[in-house]
Amino acid sequence: MTGPVLPNSIAAMAAELTEWRRDLHAHPELGYEETRTAGVVAEKLRAFGFDAVETGVGRTGVVGILHGAEGPAETAERRVLLRADMDALPIEEATGLAWTSRNRGRMHACGHDGHVTMLLGAAKRLAETRSFDGTLVFVFQPAEESGGGALAMIEDGLLERWPVRAAFG
Repeated sequence: MTGPVLPNSIAAMAAELTEWRRDLHAHPELGYEETRTAGVVAEKLRAFGFDAVETGVGRTGVVGILHGAEGPAETAERRVLLRADMDALPIEEATGLAWTSRNRGRMHACGHDGHVTMLLGAAKRLAETRSFDGTLVFVFQPAEESGGGALAMIEDGLLERWPVRAAFG
């Protein structure tokens, strides 16, 4: 039995995505301490050619704005939010893998390194093609594990600054 067949454009990113995830896994940060992770995310979004990148939303969150081929959406009806968590857990990693956590007492044991990587992969591909209508709001949220990260971003004006029709995480 074989796995799912991925489009060539996505399959071609496999090595790069693996590298990103392993880097994020090796550098886990707890809630509201995700400064390195937020920096990596913001740098990549800018390199992908995003229309806008905001950092420090909800303390350490990142928001990237990407318009489709027809330009910016004029109303929230044509905007969708895509979200990933960035924080790690206060756990000592004992896997012994080459990409084991370098931050003692911190580990991506819940998969947020994968969440960030998947959303960055989607961001890169969508920025290359812009083959969609409307505007996408990419949200990289801090402090999901300790709670409060989503609320901090909302209280910081996330949905007022970038109103959307729907959100997916």
